Amino acid sequence: MAESLSLDQARRVALAAQGFADPPPGGPVTMRHLRRVFDRVGLVQLDSVNVLQRAHYVPLYSRLGPYPTDLLDRAAYRRPRAVFEYWGHEASLLRVELHPALRWRMARAAEHAWGRMRRIATERADLVARVRDAVAARGPVTAAEIEHDIPRRRTDHWGWNWSDVKAALEWLFWSGEVAVADRNAAWARRYDVPERVLPGAVLATATPAEEDARRMLVAAAARALGVAAEAELRDYFRLPVAGFRRAVDELVESGELVPVRVEGWGRQAWLHRDARMPRRVRTTTLLSPFDPLIWHRGRTERLFGFHYRIEIYVPARQRVYGYYVLPFLLDGALVGRVDLRADRRSGVLHVPAAWQEPGVDTGTVAQALAAELHRLAGWLGLEKVAPAERGDLAGPLSAAL
Repeated sequence: MAESLSLDQARRVALAAQGFADPPPGGPVTMRHLRRVFDRVGLVQLDSVNVLQRAHYVPLYSRLGPYPTDLLDRAAYRRPRAVFEYWGHEASLLRVELHPALRWRMARAAEHAWGRMRRIATERADLVARVRDAVAARGPVTAAEIEHDIPRRRTDHWGWNWSDVKAALEWLFWSGEVAVADRNAAWARRYDVPERVLPGAVLATATPAEEDARRMLVAAAARALGVAAEAELRDYFRLPVAGFRRAVDELVESGELVPVRVEGWGRQAWLHRDARMPRRVRTTTLLSPFDPLIWHRGRTERLFGFHYRIEIYVPARQRVYGYYVLPFLLDGALVGRVDLRADRRSGVLHVPAAWQEPGVDTGTVAQALAAELHRLAGWLGLEKVAPAERGDLAGPLSAAL
């Protein structure tokens, strides 16, 4: 490809890299389609917010359309596993093939794990050992299920030991000594030893040197992003600064990364050598706030001219667009955003707010978004889409609905 890209070219490269230019399934969505998405994106983020649908399910919907969510559950929590839980970009489901490249993070738990976990590992090594033994003997188990199996010290007060058991489990998870086997109905992790969770071929794969693993992860991020600047290459797997530029230089030297300039970016970018540039991207879909395409908000703004921040933790009176706002992708452009809430008891998809981007055709966006909301509601098992309540697109969208 050329040494410079127009903004439109960069958008098409990025969308293709994330799987938005792939042909939609011609029939029922299968494990083959799911694997294709993970081959593109590498990982999806987990999040506990369930006002619409759990975050990790939505990126597959955005790329495949309506699909049975138990397909992802089977891939993550049933043998043979195609993906596994670990810390990738925050808590994530990752392709199992990435496990060896993340063992350096497990080995460095004492440096990178949260303070609570590190303190447990240092101050209560005896507890950590007992928790590890309990998981090996009884797994898969939740923290609550083994809480009473761990003898309390006489100085422990009620409730304190449970939090330490959970912290010990999370330390063991971060350090790779236990893995997540599945989740219960309350979405609590159930832990087990890696030998009973991960495929034998993955466990048998040699652990690469840390510099090789870092290079593998930078390459995987570049492949998933298509074209990216330094900040988002590091952000994809939350890589440390140390050793990052060396990994980039080595990938440039090998020809896997190609230095390019992108119109309007004002900074160096890198293009993956396998990146595709389709003539156009026709995908129309909603994106989760946690979709890998828009993880890095600065890149989202540079690529799409779309300023986006999630407002879940913003006080209600200070929110601009809404609590759980999904960007709307229409033919390769982010043209609007919609605040959504699924009322499963009444079978209604509520639309607290809908907004359009400047310069778009209101009628086109409203019609396309109405069709997409009906499709989304059907996937969620909801019978009705309620009129939009506020926002500059609320009136036209409600009419289209």
